[in-house]
Amino acid sequence: MFNDKSILITGGTGSFGRRCVSTLLERYAPRRIIIYSRDELKQFEMQQHFDHPCMRYFLGDVRDRDRLGLAMRQVDVVIHAAALKQVPAAEYNPMECIKTNVHGAENVFQTAIDQNVERVIALSTDKAANPINLYGASKLAADKLFVAANNIVGDHRTRLSVVRYGNVVGSRGSVVPHFRKLLDEGATRLPITHEEMTRFWITLQQGVDFVLASFSRMQGGEIFVPRIPSARMVDVARAMAPELETEVIGIRPGEKLHEVMCPADDSHLTVAFDDHYVIKPTIKFHNGHMDYTVNAAGERGETVAAGFEYQSVTNPDFLNVDDIRRINHLAGI
Repeated sequence: MFNDKSILITGGTGSFGRRCVSTLLERYAPRRIIIYSRDELKQFEMQQHFDHPCMRYFLGDVRDRDRLGLAMRQVDVVIHAAALKQVPAAEYNPMECIKTNVHGAENVFQTAIDQNVERVIALSTDKAANPINLYGASKLAADKLFVAANNIVGDHRTRLSVVRYGNVVGSRGSVVPHFRKLLDEGATRLPITHEEMTRFWITLQQGVDFVLASFSRMQGGEIFVPRIPSARMVDVARAMAPELETEVIGIRPGEKLHEVMCPADDSHLTVAFDDHYVIKPTIKFHNGHMDYTVNAAGERGETVAAGFEYQSVTNPDFLNVDDIRRINHLAGI
């Protein structure tokens, strides 16, 4: 799938981008991997680690369509990972969030179509399902843009899809590194926002593997959702520091108690596969009807029951304290 391909990753200096590059170099022989991001220090640091001859580093912002056009010339595959992701920061800086997450997404898919990119996947979040915060709402808008973009590709080869998943263990700004930092600084208790809070739980490598697998499954217009376990935040704290008490500090601005990845309102569009769900587009594309119960890899799924919802608190697959500790170990935390 990725041998002899030119691959561009927006926001490529982040946790996902670094692990994705490592995986691509280990498993495939890409012609080029282009890291497109706006932070020159992170690019410099990444260059020290990834100095393979196929690597290219391109300073630029997804808000800048002209710059994207230069970076995306003769590119076959785009992974759109750039976003402003901190929920409270988005609440306090709404226009900055919209400029990057919505207008930036539009620039990415328009440029991909202009440059005749073959396949594009945008990374989304569980917060885009039934959003209550600006970050989630901006990502829902971006998801809708990417899905609908399949209707304007014309005679271009470009196909665009979305991958949606939950909290990534060990990613920058997430709870596990935050707890680890507090413990290293000698904390005597760990803060949790609510005793009943749950989240979907996925490792960084699982996220990368799912995104790469989705390229071979995609027809264009789908939202791919992995079947992953849930975790209780109190159990995350117990796994990292069983001897410490927790302190309930209250839900932050724009934060949910539980997360959803497949809303009940989309149950008529949701198809269940062995290890993932697909949410079909709500619109029909100009090139005719596509059967999303059979993906491009030949895997078959079944439409879920009416009212089905994939929610972190009702998920039948929950991690216990030992599971969380094992996953943290695998994540190097």
